[in-house]
Amino acid sequence: MLALDYGTARCGCAISDPTGTLVRPLAAIEPPDPQAVAEVVAAEGAERVIVGLPTTLAGEEGEQAKLSREFAAELSRLLDVPVETYDERLTTRMAERSAREGARADRDSLAAAHLLESYLAARGSQ
Repeated sequence: MLALDYGTARCGCAISDPTGTLVRPLAAIEPPDPQAVAEVVAAEGAERVIVGLPTTLAGEEGEQAKLSREFAAELSRLLDVPVETYDERLTTRMAERSAREGARADRDSLAAAHLLESYLAARGSQ
């Protein structure tokens, strides 16, 4: 699975291994481009794309959530794999902590990695 932390300047990326056990950050895509995401999907053999949906702590959606939904819809039209959104609350803070602790990937891709870890953990508990 490929996770995306979509932003207007860049799109952080992370991929899981085929078992959904390990997650690793990839290079961010600058600027965000659906065709570039399609190339990553093909190169990595991703079978699903998860786009982070930024919400407030209260679960409300703002302008950035709308943009993320639009990006996900554009990817759905372009890709032959399922595309879905997933709540990305707190992933940026988690990425900042990981960076402080020595993680070397860019923060957007670290946020995508935390998003994917959260997504996989939630799926595993279902």
